[in-house]
Amino acid sequence: MIAYCVEVYVKNGFEQNFIEASEDNHKGTIKEPGNIRWDLSRSSDTEGLFLIYEIYKDIDSVKAHKETPHYLKWRESVAPWMEKSRYGRLFDPVYFTA
Repeated sequence: MIAYCVEVYVKNGFEQNFIEASEDNHKGTIKEPGNIRWDLSRSSDTEGLFLIYEIYKDIDSVKAHKETPHYLKWRESVAPWMEKSRYGRLFDPVYFTA
């Protein structure tokens, strides 16, 4: 398994747009055969900061996700609302609850 954690900084005033645009990406991603988990969280102490936490079966599943129509649509939709570039990191899960 592999975890992919993405920090997203959204411009002030576009947070709700980002949340709404992320819903279709969420719905599509959790149907992917290689996806185990997809969560979106909003920072309680940093304005405009969101965290996307994804678990996949393997790195090939992460790569496949980035080619899906729902992800590509999401990426294009949210780009104008980004305060700065998204930052993603890969992790090896140690303790994990499905």
